[in-house]
Amino acid sequence: MNGAGPIVVLGARGMLGTDLTACCLKQGLEVRGYDLPELDIRNEEDLKEAMNGCRAVVNCAAYTNVERAEQEPELAMQINADAVGLLGCLAALYGVPVMHISTDFVFDGTLERPYVETDPPNPLSAYGRSKWEGEKRLASSGCRFCIVRVQWTYGRAGTNFVVKLLEAARSRPVLRVVEDQVGSPTATSELAEVLVQMLKLPIFPEGVFHAAACGYTSRFEMARFICQVKGLPNSIEPCRTSEFPSAAKRPLNSRFDCRKLRSVLGRDMRPWQEPLKEFLEQL
Repeated sequence: MNGAGPIVVLGARGMLGTDLTACCLKQGLEVRGYDLPELDIRNEEDLKEAMNGCRAVVNCAAYTNVERAEQEPELAMQINADAVGLLGCLAALYGVPVMHISTDFVFDGTLERPYVETDPPNPLSAYGRSKWEGEKRLASSGCRFCIVRVQWTYGRAGTNFVVKLLEAARSRPVLRVVEDQVGSPTATSELAEVLVQMLKLPIFPEGVFHAAACGYTSRFEMARFICQVKGLPNSIEPCRTSEFPSAAKRPLNSRFDCRKLRSVLGRDMRPWQEPLKEFLEQL
């Protein structure tokens, strides 16, 4: 991407932000990372100071507690929507493009095929609604924007399905895992490489993109893969999402069609098994 100045990463100490900041440095990009407490994405002055002299902003900051969002919908909306709209307006004022990270939770998961970028969102949860509203606020702000929807992410810097499963395996010989949720387990280290490749393109890639590892699997099969790689003796039993009472509804079909991203980058992400095996071996 043409232009001088650093890449600014908001939410730089989160799961994706940590890997993205490291990847930028590795790829020779100047980068400035911000997170709480030094930057609150809801604070206009904080955003202005962070964006000063930058060439692009990548927003990885978000309210991500899906269950708690049902009790705190206003807070989720403040962080995931109001703040994103503010960011977009400031970016438009300063002429800075924004890359914003969104989620599969903007969809209801009822399609019989993988989701493309033009499929109409219909979020099921307060978290999903806040993320979809954030997309709309950014798109209407007048800035140049790129929305990258991601799913089933895992990495070393945050809580995720992989970490939770391994923790549960320590104390429970039998693990019940849902088999009716289907998607693509995606390493944040892989996503970081994709985002950096997009940022290094000669022209900033505007619009909405789906980004996920190649291939699809269920949470149940993912759990079996994890236990197999780690050599764990736990028994994995399949169950339905409806058997787990939860405050927030989740999309059962999270599959993404990533052909649009491939057309821009000239490549697919790796099959989900390869990065997950590497991640597990490094733990």
